[in-house]
Amino acid sequence: MRTVVGVLRLVVAAVGTAALVSYFFYTLGFSTFSTVNYFAYFTQQSNTANVVVLAVSGALSLRGRPEGRAFAAVHALVTTYVVVSGIVYGIILIESLSNDFAIGVPWSTQVLHFWIPGFLVVDWVLAPGRTRVSWAMLSVVLVFPVVWGIATIVRGADVGWYPYFFLDPAQVRWPDEFVMYNAIALAVIVGVMSALIALSHLRPGPRPSVLLRRGERAEAAQPAGASEESVPVSGSGAGVSSATRSK
Repeated sequence: MRTVVGVLRLVVAAVGTAALVSYFFYTLGFSTFSTVNYFAYFTQQSNTANVVVLAVSGALSLRGRPEGRAFAAVHALVTTYVVVSGIVYGIILIESLSNDFAIGVPWSTQVLHFWIPGFLVVDWVLAPGRTRVSWAMLSVVLVFPVVWGIATIVRGADVGWYPYFFLDPAQVRWPDEFVMYNAIALAVIVGVMSALIALSHLRPGPRPSVLLRRGERAEAAQPAGASEESVPVSGSGAGVSSATRSK
């Protein structure tokens, strides 16, 4: 199972890279295109980070190694941002269609906003050996979106371009609509992150304390009157003392 998951993650990372490159060339034909504008999108930034996370997590899965707590936290953050990007884009698309305003949706956009977020959710729910993510991560999940939002608003006021309508003061009323749209977006981010953390606690991999107890039981099962040596406990990366038969 871990091998299958690892291969799938690497494949999706490759597809995500191809989609990012393809969408870059797709946007070359727009009058508002610039390289800085392309990378100013929350979708592009979160999916670029996701390609790296999927590549690393895929390699770890192929080697049969669990994600460390720090990396698992980063994995949860990036997954949250990509999933929320898909949700926001879906809402924008539905609203545009309801107002008879057509939006081009090339294959790269479909992959980045729908297929990859869907894969990440399934991966988070079903992949084996999920490392617990601390609830304390809720205190940092909004740091990147808020910093990105402030930088985007400041830059937008200077260049006259905003990646999303709810950040553009010319398209939303200040302050009521602006506050409402952005408060909803931030609430969705917190909600998705909370769900991912909860799932990591419902289906976690074995914790270091559990592995240690297994090692202690193995030690107790050894015959008495032996010298001690360090025997590694599978998955813990550390040694525990166990008895071996004396010569």
